[in-house]
Amino acid sequence: MAHDGPHIVPKSTLLKVFGALIVLTGLTVGVAYVPLGPLTVPVALGIAGMKATLVVLFFMHLKYDNPVNALTFTIGTIFVVVFVTITLLDTAFRGDLGNVTAQTVEEIQAEQERAQQRQDAIPSDSLRIAPSDYPNQNRGASMPSDGGS
Repeated sequence: MAHDGPHIVPKSTLLKVFGALIVLTGLTVGVAYVPLGPLTVPVALGIAGMKATLVVLFFMHLKYDNPVNALTFTIGTIFVVVFVTITLLDTAFRGDLGNVTAQTVEEIQAEQERAQQRQDAIPSDSLRIAPSDYPNQNRGASMPSDGGS
């Protein structure tokens, strides 16, 4: 398929695409201020992908070019989306492997409750610490060390 010359895109089409790019840029800024949690990055990448597609189709004239070039662009885009998705999944769950234990959540909670009950059973008088419990510390006034209170 030979080209007679470069394809001339009408000014009205270019202005519409430019307006869409401005709107998408405003949407990108607006999304940055909305707490989307884990969806923040995928939404931002989706908007950026739409803007890149508009630029490639209209300003780089891919819409009016040889279909093989469009196929090459589409396959390349699919590979990029797959690789970025795999990367985002990897980074989203990276720290979870350290949280794996042999105990179930119920066993851990029961163990914590038993430890709390043992701690509550200790009389508070046995937890007092007097200065004489620390021998060989000659700070301030000298006190005879009798080994306990």
